[in-house]
Amino acid sequence: MSQPRRLRIAAILTEYRKYSHGQHIVDRFLEGYGWNGRHHRPPMDIVSLYVDQHPEGDLTDERAARFPQMQVMPTIADALTLGGNDLAVDGVLLVGEHGKYHRNDKGQHQYPRYEMFKQITSVYRTTGKTAPIFNDKHLSWNWDWAREMYDISRELDFPFMAGSSLPVTWRTPSLEMPTGSQIEEAMCVCYGGVDSYDFHGLETAQCMVERRAGGEAGVRWVETYKGERFWQAHHERLWSRELFEACLCRSHTLSQARPGFNDAFPTIDDMMKLVETPIAYHYEHVDGLRTTMIMMNGLVQDFNFAAQLADDQQLSTQMYLPMPPKYTSLANFFTPQVANVEQMFLSGEATYPVERTLMTTGLTAAAVDSLFEEEKRIETPHLEEVTYAAPTQSTYWRT
Repeated sequence: MSQPRRLRIAAILTEYRKYSHGQHIVDRFLEGYGWNGRHHRPPMDIVSLYVDQHPEGDLTDERAARFPQMQVMPTIADALTLGGNDLAVDGVLLVGEHGKYHRNDKGQHQYPRYEMFKQITSVYRTTGKTAPIFNDKHLSWNWDWAREMYDISRELDFPFMAGSSLPVTWRTPSLEMPTGSQIEEAMCVCYGGVDSYDFHGLETAQCMVERRAGGEAGVRWVETYKGERFWQAHHERLWSRELFEACLCRSHTLSQARPGFNDAFPTIDDMMKLVETPIAYHYEHVDGLRTTMIMMNGLVQDFNFAAQLADDQQLSTQMYLPMPPKYTSLANFFTPQVANVEQMFLSGEATYPVERTLMTTGLTAAAVDSLFEEEKRIETPHLEEVTYAAPTQSTYWRT
């Protein structure tokens, strides 16, 4: 009895070096990963690799030598056609994260995800064939380009999945927002930088609030708060103090407020000393829900979510994102992300909606605009159109 043909995958990367997203994702497809108590090897092969930049420590040649089924290609089109005239792969990994690319005046790192996506879909148009695409992190730094990527995926009718590892990593405690919940307010308290980990924080919140009654209804506006303006808004309770404290109580990395007293919950004065520049993204959904994503560098180094539900109930958890140990490239939170991508390649259906990432891409871009324009409110009629139903099945890692 003949064995089913193994799927052929093309990997399109900006960089392939230790600790890069390209390394974390591609290596799992090449070498396998731990899953459900065993070492799992994906039933598919990366047969082609295109790498845009080759910095010191580049792994391209070493990996190609160890995995001879993976051909290094000079162009994206060659990677998809294996040097021929027809689409020759069954799926595409697009990992446009890391590398030396231009930063604009707003501080946005202009990774070429859109440009790479357009080259991929140009092959689709030329050959009349398509394959599923996974795009790591947000779709683009440019909203119009992100929307175009989404629209092309719908026009050409291929499975398209994108986003962060935060929605699929472990949760402590291990819980899900019940489908159809009545959510009155939501919050994520995390750390990181603008146009970087802020996207992770937005995905942390979005994968939870999208499960509310009616699904995602779109977002009307975004406003940012930074430094002293943040503390003033916090004092005036523009967002829930109770949810803020619930998030901090879920943190595993809450900074010690005072030397010698590691059991003391930090006061506002403590936080103002620990956090040099707090930043909040505060936004209102079309159905009236308000969500706040707060970055508190110096206070926490993890991603914590809390929501106020109807009937005076509160739900809170942490999306667990442990950094790799010093002497290993292992970052386990990429494992459930790869497992979901693998499932999409096998089934031909995305396991979670790309609309989530379209929304968080738009929120990130709008918040960057707000900060650049002296923290003014940014109206987002384009995000009012991003409506969708959340998947009924949970996709986060339970083992």
